[in-house]
Amino acid sequence: MYETRYTRPSSTGEAAEIISAADEGKLLAGGMTLIPTMKQRLAAPDCLVDLAGCGLGGITDEGSSIRIGAMTTHAEVELSGMVQSAIPAVASLAGGIGDRQVRNCGTIGGSLANNDPSACYPAAVLALGGTVHTSTRSLTAPEFFSGMFETALKDDEIIVAVSLPKPVRAAYVKFPNPASRYAMVGVFVAVMDGGITVAITGAGQDGVYRHDDLEAALTADFSPEAVDRVTFSADGLLSDIHASADYRASLIRAMAKRAVAAC
Repeated sequence: MYETRYTRPSSTGEAAEIISAADEGKLLAGGMTLIPTMKQRLAAPDCLVDLAGCGLGGITDEGSSIRIGAMTTHAEVELSGMVQSAIPAVASLAGGIGDRQVRNCGTIGGSLANNDPSACYPAAVLALGGTVHTSTRSLTAPEFFSGMFETALKDDEIIVAVSLPKPVRAAYVKFPNPASRYAMVGVFVAVMDGGITVAITGAGQDGVYRHDDLEAALTADFSPEAVDRVTFSADGLLSDIHASADYRASLIRAMAKRAVAAC
C-alpha cells in the first residue's frame, strides 16, 4: 500500500471539509472495496477519511418507509427486527452479501457509493423507489445511479442515510458468483401501492436498471408464468469470464420467476 494519512472526524461536516482539502482523498466506510483496491496498488489516496465516528448508523421506522443510516452494516440490516418486519426482502438481501466477515464490516452507504454493477443493494433501492440522503441533498434512485461504478455524488458529498418505502410485498433472488457471492444476476421484484417494479443488478453494462417489459407483464398477470411470455435480449448485458450476455439473459428469466414465486 502507498503511504496515506488517516483521519477520523466526528461529524459529516468535518469529514466534508477534510475531503475537500485533500488532493485525492477517499471516504472510508466499511473498506470492503477500498482497502483491497489500495492493497493491489490500484488506488493511492493521500488521505483516508473514516466515517465511523460521524454517527451515521441506525435504523428507524418513519411510517411509510424505513430509514437506514449509511454506516449501518449488512449484518445489522439482516438482523434488524424492524427491517425483517417491514421489508423482509431487504433483510434477506443483506444476509446474502459476501460472508460473515464482510457483512459485519461492509455498510449500506459504502455499497451504494461504490455502485458496483454486481452489488445487491442498488436493486432494492431502485425497485422500492428509495431516496438517498446526502450531506447536502436528497436524491431519488434514478437520480442517484448514473452508470457502472458511477453515481451523482460530488467529491465532497457524503451519503448519510437511505429511505426505503415499504412495499405491499417484495422479494430478491440472485444467482451468486460462487467465490465472491456478488450477483451474476440479481432480480428485485416489488409490489408497491403505485404498481409493480422490477430492478436488475449484475447484468447491465450500465449497472442496475429497471426492466420495463417484465413490469408490464407482471402488471397484467402477477405470476411466474407471465415471466415466460417476456423476451429477454442479450443486448446491453455484461459478458465476462463468469457468464456470457446470453447466459445472463437466461438468468434474468430464471431469477425473475423465482422472485415472483417468493412474493
